[in-house]
Amino acid sequence: MHRSFLFYAAAAAGLGVALGAFGAHGLKSTLTEAQMATYRTAVDYQMWHALGLGLVGLWAERHPGLKLLRWAGGLMLAGILLFSGSLYLLSLGGGHWLGLITPFGGTAFLAAWLVLAIAALRRSGNP
Repeated sequence: MHRSFLFYAAAAAGLGVALGAFGAHGLKSTLTEAQMATYRTAVDYQMWHALGLGLVGLWAERHPGLKLLRWAGGLMLAGILLFSGSLYLLSLGGGHWLGLITPFGGTAFLAAWLVLAIAALRRSGNP
């Protein structure tokens, strides 16, 4: 599972760089300031959580039996898809109903970090 998380982390980060560049150069003249801010938020959260997913993948490589890491990685991936994905679509003029999806992605992010913290506490006694 750790290799999958490392793959998804690299793919999400690479895609984040590409989408960030596309937004900065290709969309700057077509989006409103508010839409551009939403787009940047999507890129920022995608990049931070791609790094987080990479951390989970590296940690899972050292502790493959720690099921909490699978949960944390899955939640981060879901958060990237739901949170950043819905914000990308919203900023590009997608239906306002997409705003209903965004909080589910944010909740997945929060849950991922909480699960990761619990995993850290459980592992703190074992090097």
